[in-house]
Amino acid sequence: MADYFDQAHALFEYTRSLRRDFHRNPELGFKEFRTAGIVTRELNELGLEVTTGIARTGVVAMLEGGRPGPVIMLRFDMDALPIQEETGAEYASQNPGVMHACGHDGHTAVGLTVARILAAQRQTLPGAVKFVFQPAEEGLGGAESMVAEGVLENPSPQMCLGLHLWNNQPLGWLGIAPGPVMAASEVFSLIVKGKGGHGALPNLAVDPVVASAHIITALQSIIARNVSPLQTAVVTVATVHGGGAHNVIPEEVHLTGTIRTFDAGVRQVVLKRFNEIIQQTATALGCQVEIDVKSLTPAVVNDPAVTQLVHQVAESLLPKLTLDSQVSTMGSEDMAFYMGVIPGCFFFIGSANAEKGLDAPHHHPRFDVDEEALPVAAALMSAAAVRLLENPV
Repeated sequence: MADYFDQAHALFEYTRSLRRDFHRNPELGFKEFRTAGIVTRELNELGLEVTTGIARTGVVAMLEGGRPGPVIMLRFDMDALPIQEETGAEYASQNPGVMHACGHDGHTAVGLTVARILAAQRQTLPGAVKFVFQPAEEGLGGAESMVAEGVLENPSPQMCLGLHLWNNQPLGWLGIAPGPVMAASEVFSLIVKGKGGHGALPNLAVDPVVASAHIITALQSIIARNVSPLQTAVVTVATVHGGGAHNVIPEEVHLTGTIRTFDAGVRQVVLKRFNEIIQQTATALGCQVEIDVKSLTPAVVNDPAVTQLVHQVAESLLPKLTLDSQVSTMGSEDMAFYMGVIPGCFFFIGSANAEKGLDAPHHHPRFDVDEEALPVAAALMSAAAVRLLENPV
């Protein structure tokens, strides 16, 4: 097992160089043309069978082993976020208003490193490895589009693996847990409609601001009183927009936010009460309301057998690291669209380093990772893939 860690460290400069190049040149979802071009070039140089243009900018490559065996899929996301970078790093984004604030630059670089490690031993590998470099993970439907365009077919993987650099935890930490590890995600938009009027004559108006305030407060009762204390859910109203003058009651107020759940039954309860509370509160206060709820992704649920194997690999390969088998987060990930079809494991690699000032949270303008996490990620992904090929579950 230690050999994979050694190989990943031997390729560290390659991985870091790629990661910094991607970081300097971030691209938003479905616009990762430059990134996909570099991915394609690197995979072609390894002699892999490469297919491009899947879901616009997605890249898939097949690595055929020298012996019969299963097909495993390894997925890496490529897109950046619409955020102005404030890290001050020498490799900071050169694309104004766009930055890699979630670690996908590192994921892509790790994926190419894993491809190099596994390609060097292809003759001894059983089965095949399907590398999936995915666009548009950040709420834009990248994985769903990839699945719709056949990424899970010809050939069909029997298992899948994915990873995330994780700045919520320090370098030296690994999160590998069975069951739900990331939440299902819905986004919502509400338009609360009343009757505008003068702020000094509220009796002649129907105030959507007051109705919105009651709705925001009442929605929190879903978590407090409709979801079991032993279950988990989140309802967040994140934006409120209405009015333009201090003495004018507006015609309408716009609200947006997100709903997060792990359990399908809890999700149904939350969505039912969400609609009831909004409609009935608005009606009670004389307003009308338009509700739009969009599902972004199901929960990421790790298969117990695949996860146990990855856990065992981590214990053997990286014995000095802290291994967390209880990790879960209300963040969401569209890796769920693959794992709803085939069993898999999505694991986390601690990447923060407070001493270096590299501990800003994900989606923050100062987000950056300790690059020493990159060989850890590449080694564990490589070793786990080989173990699954040799011992399919």
